[in-house]
Amino acid sequence: MKRYGDLYPLIYDMDNLREAHRNARKGKMHYRDVQLVDQDPERHLLSIHNMLKNKLYRTSPYHVWTKRDGPKERTIYVLPYYPDRIVQWAAVQVLEPIWMSTFIPNTYSSLKGRGIHQGLQDLQRMLKDCEGTEYCLKFDVEKFYPSMDHEVLKALVRRKVKDQDVLGLLDGIIDSVGTPTNVPIGNYLLQYFGNIYLSGLDHWLKEEQGARYYMRYCDDGVVLSGSKRWLHELRERVAEYLKGRLNLRMKDNWQVFPTRTRGIDYLGYRFFGDRTLLRKRCVLQLKRKMRGISAKGACDEHARGSIASYTGWLGWCDGQGLVRTYIEPTVKRLGGIM
Repeated sequence: MKRYGDLYPLIYDMDNLREAHRNARKGKMHYRDVQLVDQDPERHLLSIHNMLKNKLYRTSPYHVWTKRDGPKERTIYVLPYYPDRIVQWAAVQVLEPIWMSTFIPNTYSSLKGRGIHQGLQDLQRMLKDCEGTEYCLKFDVEKFYPSMDHEVLKALVRRKVKDQDVLGLLDGIIDSVGTPTNVPIGNYLLQYFGNIYLSGLDHWLKEEQGARYYMRYCDDGVVLSGSKRWLHELRERVAEYLKGRLNLRMKDNWQVFPTRTRGIDYLGYRFFGDRTLLRKRCVLQLKRKMRGISAKGACDEHARGSIASYTGWLGWCDGQGLVRTYIEPTVKRLGGIM
């Protein structure tokens, strides 16, 4: 396996830092610290350049808060825009092509060209093989990010990167929460660390276990097969792989079930092979949102954004009935103005 060196100067190169600032500030122009950097970007970026070049950069203290995501609570770690988010973007811009080349095509979640709708299309294509996708194994990892072992992650990063200065930078970010496990949710590098951590599992499933129809979104995996028994046996081997090689534990809510009658609840949709429906929880959210917009009686920017968002989501599935029942009447009550 090829390992890459001579990468560190590319990270602190001024042109790379300028691009990192442009990318990191997208959608955040109203942030006070972004505006502060924008007042004199060259001075701030030169400061980051010198910090990195002289190996003086250290990850700043995190602002920690709790976010409720449906039934789950997540601890979010937020770093300052300057210098940390710019540094992480600068690192990703150099390392992303190296890491992306190691991921299987059917892994998704916050990767360029690998979003939810790409996964949706791929799963729909898989399900066209009715005989080979009669059953589904669905599993995920218990407390994935809080359970990621720092030493395991560092070893996996070293499989592709040999530049000691880059490794020192990444090690510092990995260890920045001060515990032997837990990669902070909120770091821009998290999406890559997560995929690096599970990439070995992906290749093992595809290349050694013969899982023809397999896909993973973050830590949620789906394997399709014509054999229910084989999926049960595979589930046991996956659990052993996670525990033995990655110090992770499979959640107890794993399932093996028939795809056409039960449907695969995944990526915000339910897949039945011949049709794709919006997830039940998303349907309830849609109903509440449309009722709230109608009650308000005004189509402001936020309302227009919600209507456009749900219309877009429904455009990817068999959701015309929901559009006719909930979205079109809402728009009509507001005078038909979008």
